[in-house]
Amino acid sequence: MNAMILEATNTTAKLVLDPTKNIFEISGESRPENTGKYFNPVVEWLNGYQNVLYFQKSNYGKSPKVSFKFSFDYFNSTSAKYIADMLTILEKYVSNGYEAEAIWVYDAMDIDMKESGEEFAILVPKLPFTYQPIND
Repeated sequence: MNAMILEATNTTAKLVLDPTKNIFEISGESRPENTGKYFNPVVEWLNGYQNVLYFQKSNYGKSPKVSFKFSFDYFNSTSAKYIADMLTILEKYVSNGYEAEAIWVYDAMDIDMKESGEEFAILVPKLPFTYQPIND
């Protein structure tokens, strides 16, 4: 499966979905004018990646662990819906026997962003969730 890399803009986050390097991350600000146009291909990619995990596990006995790093400076409410969708897909990976986790990176001074991660974690109880504070 080909990597999906979207460079950050003034209103969209940087996204890297690279299965060959096992890098899965989204970072920056997410407040696109057309949220669906940005996120729908991401959701489709993540849904399709489950087929790759299935193939690897079926043919090699194991699939790689998906550690998805979420590192937002800001996201708007419409982005939050898609972030929840992405986390739900990751939880589905776990439910289907694949290793996956969410890593929620936030500025140690930004308590609101930490709380956002905690609220997302409640929505996906089967998905391991790690919080990673950073200091600037």
